[in-house]
Amino acid sequence: MKKNSRTKKRKTGRGSIAVIVILLLVVMSVQTFRLYNKNQDYIAEEEELQRQLEEETERQQELSDYEENLDSDEYTEKEAHNKLGMLYDNETIYREED
Repeated sequence: MKKNSRTKKRKTGRGSIAVIVILLLVVMSVQTFRLYNKNQDYIAEEEELQRQLEEETERQQELSDYEENLDSDEYTEKEAHNKLGMLYDNETIYREED
């Protein structure tokens, strides 16, 4: 009789341990899946932010070049000629009559 009760206790103990181990494996698998998905989201976000950074760096360079151009005499002369109609002393304008 004592052997039967020992065997039942061992089986019950082993079964309980097996259930606990299986539950832990399931929980760990679900958490691993969630972390994988979250990591993929972070990777996509990082790529988007990297692209935005490159665009802004390029825009900053264009603005810097434009600012340098604004300070040049050539730009000032061109704008005065085109927008204000100013001429050099030796220039003559010829217009066609209608």
